[in-house]
Amino acid sequence: MTVPTTPTASTTPTAVRILLCDDHAVVRAGLLALLGSADGIEVVGEAGNGEEAVAMAAKLRPDVVLMDLQLGPGIDGVEATRRIAGAASGVHVLVLTTYDTDADITRAIEAGATGYLLKAERPEELFAAIHSAAQGRTTLSPPVASRVMDRMRGAAGPTLTDRERDILGQLAHGLGNREIARALFISEATVKTHLGRIYAKLGVDTRAGAVAVAKEQRLLP
Repeated sequence: MTVPTTPTASTTPTAVRILLCDDHAVVRAGLLALLGSADGIEVVGEAGNGEEAVAMAAKLRPDVVLMDLQLGPGIDGVEATRRIAGAASGVHVLVLTTYDTDADITRAIEAGATGYLLKAERPEELFAAIHSAAQGRTTLSPPVASRVMDRMRGAAGPTLTDRERDILGQLAHGLGNREIARALFISEATVKTHLGRIYAKLGVDTRAGAVAVAKEQRLLP
């Protein structure tokens, strides 16, 4: 006699739901094929621009949006990331791009991206990053991680002496060497010596460059 059995709940983990955003149809097709071969990952939608990605993220509520940065006309990937992350919907954004400049990385992370991956990474790295992003864990490609660390190490900026800061302040007001010397009661030769040191520390070779970097790094008195 066969005894009927009660069905048990499935122990298969829920797949990570993905929304793709890339303005190149061929790239999206390639990612679809690639992700379709991965266990535990399900693509629930495709967006060809930033506006579509924001709207579809709100509608579909995927676990992860795989976001390119350059999206053609309309808002770029950084602004789309900012809007999605700012919606407090629990959707994580994983940037997948070819761009690895300091500016791109900083803008994306500041916009709320959970991770930043380069398209040159191996498929296994992409799959792992997707699962990590779904859990809110940060994943960075090794070159990106190196850039972030270098930027953090240099975040404090160059160390300037009080006199060098004084001279920078005079430069910012448009004073020439002779005027700076008179204002600070030092010789023109001393001003030139300090300027040489300031240029070296800031990595510039012009007065305008020194002032621009000083303003950017908030070094002016």
